[in-house]
Amino acid sequence: MNRYPKEDEALMLKFYQSLDEASKRRYAAIESKKLGHGGKKYIKELLQTSYDSISKGLDELLEKNLNDISRIRQKGGGRKPKKTMS
Repeated sequence: MNRYPKEDEALMLKFYQSLDEASKRRYAAIESKKLGHGGKKYIKELLQTSYDSISKGLDELLEKNLNDISRIRQKGGGRKPKKTMS
């Protein structure tokens, strides 16, 4: 497996940090797939993500219609509002 030059790694990381969650997963999956054997580990370490995120991104790319994106998170996802005591 070939590694990217340091300048390319810096650009990739800068671009990755500008993406939303789903796009990050998919970008990491594409990059790891391009590199072949050992690519998933290299991209995981470079982008500081997880194997699960990369695998989920690959599944999304293979199974979903990417033009049909209405929400980043499922409805009701995320933290619940903090209840205050009055």
